[in-house]
Amino acid sequence: MRTTTALGLTALLLSALPLRAADSPSKLHIEESPEQVVVLDGETSVLTYRRAPKSLDGKFERAGYVHPLFDLDGNELTEDFPSDHRHHRGIFWAWHQLSVGDVRVGDPWVCENFLTEVHNIEILEQTPDLAAFCATADWTSPLWVDESGHRKPIVREQSTIRVHAAANDARAIDFEIHLTAVEPNVRLGGSDDVKGYGGFSPRIRLPDGLRFLTDWGIARPQTQSVDPSPWLDMTAVFGDDDKLSGVTILCHPSVPGYPQRWILRRKRSMQNPVYPGRVPVALSTATPLVFRYRLILHRGEVTADEIRKWQTAFSKQ
Repeated sequence: MRTTTALGLTALLLSALPLRAADSPSKLHIEESPEQVVVLDGETSVLTYRRAPKSLDGKFERAGYVHPLFDLDGNELTEDFPSDHRHHRGIFWAWHQLSVGDVRVGDPWVCENFLTEVHNIEILEQTPDLAAFCATADWTSPLWVDESGHRKPIVREQSTIRVHAAANDARAIDFEIHLTAVEPNVRLGGSDDVKGYGGFSPRIRLPDGLRFLTDWGIARPQTQSVDPSPWLDMTAVFGDDDKLSGVTILCHPSVPGYPQRWILRRKRSMQNPVYPGRVPVALSTATPLVFRYRLILHRGEVTADEIRKWQTAFSKQ
């Protein structure tokens, strides 16, 4: 889970970024507290990782996710506790189906009888080019306890987040998520319907005029998932200045199910590269299930050819 050298990775990224006006020199660093981990560029917040549990009037308790996430001009991109889906939370990864043997042990997606308990934060790197940390957490449920009534770990999660320096009007943020079963016979699955949604799920604000671009063209959200694509771009006006900016989600070729189908929504929802879908998969107690995604925050509108270069650079890691 250790990061590659900042110099090599940054050089690879920069070679694929479009040539635009350079950003001011980066000063990436991390500020840590019992409640959260904040990555800053100078005095400007890039993202916050929520390590301590948070709820809304005692409901929808959650931890171990990113919110807020900001674009390069300081506009807040993510939503937490949105009125239409109170269980949605920034950049999160969750599934509806979690079971140990024949026992359903909560619903992580809707924050029901489930909590990600973050135990440790390890700062991996802080340089002008890269800020990286790893969060270790256990998935727990009041439905899975020991003889004393204490919650027993069901899944061990190790999630590494790497924030790269902004360059040429773009910034890359990498997510690497390792899931290992603690108990035998743990199974994980998406929604038990034809949609099958579940997995890495950015809850990005959805302004009017949002453009969804995939490797095969402009995508139009549907009730069910749309065709597979190794990447998705969402571009719109997120601030008050009528300037376009966007978020590109790149899927690494090592991600299970690659290229994944996508759940897309025009309003009041998240966007999700779907895995495993409706039918649950078994988690190993020895070998983790690994998900790797890269977000690229960009100014202006980008072309499919530009994004394909980003995808190629990410795939070579």
